[in-house]
Amino acid sequence: MAKTISIGAQNFEVLRTEGYFYIDKTSFLSEWWEGGDSVTLITRPRRFGKTLNMSMTEQFFSIKYAGRSDLFQGLSIWESEKYRKLQGTYPVISLSFADVKETTFAGARAKLCQILQNVYMQHDFLLTEGFLKEGEEAFFRKVAPDMSDMVASYSLKSLSSYLERYYGKRPIILLDEYDTPMQEAYVNGYWEEMVAFTRSLFNSTFKTNPSMGRAIMTGITRVSRESIFSDLNNLKVVTTTSDEYADSFGFTEEEVFAALDEFGMSDRKQEVKRWYDGFIFGNHRDIYNPWSILNYLDTGKLGAYWANSSSNSLVGKLIREGSADIKQEFEKLLSGQSIITPVDEQIVYGELDGNEEGIWSLLLASGYLKVLHYEEDWESIDPPDYELTLTNREVRKMFAAMVRGWFRESKREYNGFIKALLADDLKAMNYYMNKVALATFSYFDTGRNPSDMEPERFYHGFVLGLLVELSDRYAVTSNRESGFGRYDVMLEPKQEDNGIILEFKVQDMEDEKELSDTVQAALKQIEERGYEIALVSKGVPKERIRKYGFAFCGKRVLIGR
Repeated sequence: MAKTISIGAQNFEVLRTEGYFYIDKTSFLSEWWEGGDSVTLITRPRRFGKTLNMSMTEQFFSIKYAGRSDLFQGLSIWESEKYRKLQGTYPVISLSFADVKETTFAGARAKLCQILQNVYMQHDFLLTEGFLKEGEEAFFRKVAPDMSDMVASYSLKSLSSYLERYYGKRPIILLDEYDTPMQEAYVNGYWEEMVAFTRSLFNSTFKTNPSMGRAIMTGITRVSRESIFSDLNNLKVVTTTSDEYADSFGFTEEEVFAALDEFGMSDRKQEVKRWYDGFIFGNHRDIYNPWSILNYLDTGKLGAYWANSSSNSLVGKLIREGSADIKQEFEKLLSGQSIITPVDEQIVYGELDGNEEGIWSLLLASGYLKVLHYEEDWESIDPPDYELTLTNREVRKMFAAMVRGWFRESKREYNGFIKALLADDLKAMNYYMNKVALATFSYFDTGRNPSDMEPERFYHGFVLGLLVELSDRYAVTSNRESGFGRYDVMLEPKQEDNGIILEFKVQDMEDEKELSDTVQAALKQIEERGYEIALVSKGVPKERIRKYGFAFCGKRVLIGR
């Protein structure tokens, strides 16, 4: 009989003692221990078992769990006598920054200090046993939500020293979701303050700490060394492109198929593969995200479980407000194509605005993109070019929902425009398009000065909306070569619909006194540059090709044909 699925359980002890479904990942413990690295930073997408593995690591090594062989019996780590003797023999300092999601630095700092105080309270036996010296006891009691920056920065280093002296062994330090405060700081505008605070804490804890034995940090992204890891030269970084620990986070296809057999779903392997396969860690392919698989095993229903399990606000903001080039590349991804781009796995959050490489690096680290191919040029100082595509069908559905959300405030008008476009109702097209532009123009633009708004950002966001809404009937493309130039938007019918060409122009006030003049200039460009050639070459008769000129002046739009 299949075991019970516990959705969201991240405590290793609970899973084991309650007999819930669990896929053995204890080989991570021996792989990490044999690696011998001083500080290991492991980045993986959210919901990939980072927290559960940190819980497992704490409970394997921690003196608090000495004698708990019941947690590990029957698992791969327990087959080794060496590791049976190692279990429960080290002091462990374990903490998580996963809940630090405050909108202000003051709030985030207080939360971080509260977490540090909680760690101290887990070791308050050092106070009651009179073990600490007078100055040490005074410092211990200063660790509180309102502690000074100096006390906060030295808190984990000092606790390490106390525990080393108490147990005669240097403690292991485990920090889960280290980068959550970084992401929130970037989104909410207190990046510099957070960098200063965490840089001091991390350097004293992981670099200048002679009492630290070894350490693991986990997160989604590899925040740049210059930001918070300055001079931390003992850091082993394991990202999604690394081979180390490749099958320790996430489920392998063998594990997924075995689980489907256990739950009587052997006949569903291929549909599960179509939806959830696609993650690639290093050279290891066919990795599945655990969250979707567990939910599928629990419900037996296909759905976008992982993609909708957490806020995607940062990703959405970067794409929505990104340049026309970013939206065009994203258009290719949504169409099932790949893009070629340099990737620097060190995320510089303070430079993400307008940094296309940084955006794709973030999407890769977050699990939304996978690497199809890359070539390292060892003669070049530039980062290598990567061929990237959306990870799987689940991710594609998530992004389609995100694009629809961009038009939420003008959903009725946007749907009205789509219907009018398909019906060739020019009057209705003008009415609804002006409504949509008025509601969403600024939403697609990062310019702080309204006069600097770029229509290109708007219409490429608009094109993404067309791509999502009309993907069943049309292949929607933009800025592709046809005839003697590059058209703005083309809708190539998949069946017997009309082909459609859209050309966008901003009014040139010197040469075009009226918006209607700009419309005519757009239509003239379609004809003179022969944009229809691409449709004709694919078998669409000329008489079934409709052409529209869009003229912009501020948030006003005029459409003509």
